[in-house]
Amino acid sequence: MLAPERGGFFVDATVGAGGHAEVLLERGGEIRLLGIDRDPEALVLAGERLARFPGRVELLAGDFAELDALCAGRPPAAGILADLGVSSMQLDRGERGFSFRRDGPLDMRMGKSGRTAADIVATASVDELTRIFREYGEERMAAKIARGIVAERTRSPIQSTRHLARIVAGEKGSREKIDPATRVFQALRIEVNQELVALARFLAAAVARLNAGGRLAVISYHSLEDRIVKDAFRRNSGVCFCPPKLPTCICGARAALRVLTRRPIRPGEAEQRRNPRSRSARLRVAEKLPLESAGIAERMGAI
Repeated sequence: MLAPERGGFFVDATVGAGGHAEVLLERGGEIRLLGIDRDPEALVLAGERLARFPGRVELLAGDFAELDALCAGRPPAAGILADLGVSSMQLDRGERGFSFRRDGPLDMRMGKSGRTAADIVATASVDELTRIFREYGEERMAAKIARGIVAERTRSPIQSTRHLARIVAGEKGSREKIDPATRVFQALRIEVNQELVALARFLAAAVARLNAGGRLAVISYHSLEDRIVKDAFRRNSGVCFCPPKLPTCICGARAALRVLTRRPIRPGEAEQRRNPRSRSARLRVAEKLPLESAGIAERMGAI
């Protein structure tokens, strides 16, 4: 979807261990790639994996929300990729605190700075925890779980993933197909890393950083992320989100992109069997319009 065979400058804004970057570099012999990640451990692995492409790869520590600053002085991009999922490396290592299936400190930070999940669980009020679980986890029993957490922390600190998972399971029971803690852990991870705020900032910067014909591909894993990507693509393709009675558009809609995926691309059965964690992945792709086309589209939209 990114068409690396065209050559040029590409950005993997969530390079992780370098899997996507490796494929891009293999398929596009004339491309140069900037890999960004806020996880220093991931950058070490990516450096080892991509060492066979000398002179074609640069790796930077940073948050993809700061894409514009991280790309300063570099040419417009022919392709930008962001894979929003938590990496297998992070999930499989209990000490990172992302997984309720492995015991470890309640951390959940993509990087090494800022509040941990344990900090939030220890200090947030019932109302604040309820908001986090409801907004970021779409958890129907958010208030009950929040009250259970606050009651438990008066008896003992909640500092491990298993401890938190037991509290959630005790409040919810086991009436769902997924693990009872799934949505709570998702919500805390989003809050710890400010993922939705960062995603919106990244999308705005990525559209501006693409050259004419450049492509932006985003892989999301839950409805909150996918909705932000979908709306950003539509808004940047000229679709106005303002109430119909407003005399002028104030939502920022402009015709800068052509959406290439009417619906998100989902993994097939074979891919899901190879990689069960891909089952919730949704890929959306858009292409930057030439300036002339964007100008014409914007004028037509105003008529």
